[in-house]
Amino acid sequence: MRVEVTIDLVCVWSYLSYARFQRVAGEYRDGGGELDVVFRPFQLDPTATSEGVPKHEVERRYFGADFDAEAAVAELNVLGADVGVSFGRHTIWTNTFEAHRLISVASDQGLGEQMVERLFRAQNTDEVNIADRSVLTRLAAEVGVRWSDAGANAVRAELDKVRRSGIRGVPVFAFDGAVPLVGSQSERAFRQALGGS
Repeated sequence: MRVEVTIDLVCVWSYLSYARFQRVAGEYRDGGGELDVVFRPFQLDPTATSEGVPKHEVERRYFGADFDAEAAVAELNVLGADVGVSFGRHTIWTNTFEAHRLISVASDQGLGEQMVERLFRAQNTDEVNIADRSVLTRLAAEVGVRWSDAGANAVRAELDKVRRSGIRGVPVFAFDGAVPLVGSQSERAFRQALGGS
């Protein structure tokens, strides 16, 4: 079965849903099922700088000065505990283009799923700047991905294709042409999409 996964790495709901998807995908494969997982890039903020800014500053601009970042992170950590993911309080809001390019490079080497997981963890748990080349080369090496500078034009074309397809938010999980699952998803939703209960 082919699954197209559209995500952005600064999106906490993409991370939570991907962690749940990974667990269900593992069960599916353990039961003899085959999955071809394809990643499609999306940028929540294509104007973000590669230097980045504290994410809580962006949240306060978007949600208002009364936004309680600490409470939001605490709630996310309750949700993430079930799938073994955690969220830091000092994450960086940064441009994700180069990280998406690294996912494309890793996918060409058969390591896309592992690279996505490592990038999500780096962004949300380790609180490092995933637009920084030195960070990206280190993460690639950790996963076993051979670094390449290739693919920028292909990622730009894919970002444009995703926008033209009508996708306006992430995550989106499309299973073999079925109606896509949009937004935060439960493990049960993924099991049903894979023909389980």
